[in-house]
Amino acid sequence: MSKAFTREENDGPDIPDLPPLISTLAPGAKNYITPAGAEKLRDELRQLVEITRPSLASSSDDPDAKRQLMRLDQRIMQLEESLQSSEIIAPPDGLADSVKFGASVTVRESDGNEATYRIVGVDEMDLDRGWVSWQSPIAKALLNGKRGQRIRFKFPSGEETLEILDIRYE
Repeated sequence: MSKAFTREENDGPDIPDLPPLISTLAPGAKNYITPAGAEKLRDELRQLVEITRPSLASSSDDPDAKRQLMRLDQRIMQLEESLQSSEIIAPPDGLADSVKFGASVTVRESDGNEATYRIVGVDEMDLDRGWVSWQSPIAKALLNGKRGQRIRFKFPSGEETLEILDIRYE
């Protein structure tokens, strides 16, 4: 065997390949994003490329730093792909009379409790804040709904009737 294909003792540990990132978008689906969401992704990309990566690259002899750099490069690539494929959707002009992409929708559940969902792009989802993807079942049920309208929705816990109380756009 050629010396080129043998491992030297001082090469250090192998750095495993990272699994490829899988998009949550269905094949052929549009990558809608709000203007604020696109700006947030641009800011994160700028921070990673201009500040974080250069400082990590300077210590690239360390195996842990190499792994971190690989993860960072993967995140940078993911951000670039998301921004390149995204279609920024501005909020509608005028009175918010129906639920569209980017809306914050307040609903009343059957038990009287209120919940607010904001319909955003897949790259902006934040369930802790009530931000749901436009592809999620709850968003699909709410889209095109009007203030005062009641819709039936099947939660994992059971079917509910939701009344749309308020529609806002940021």
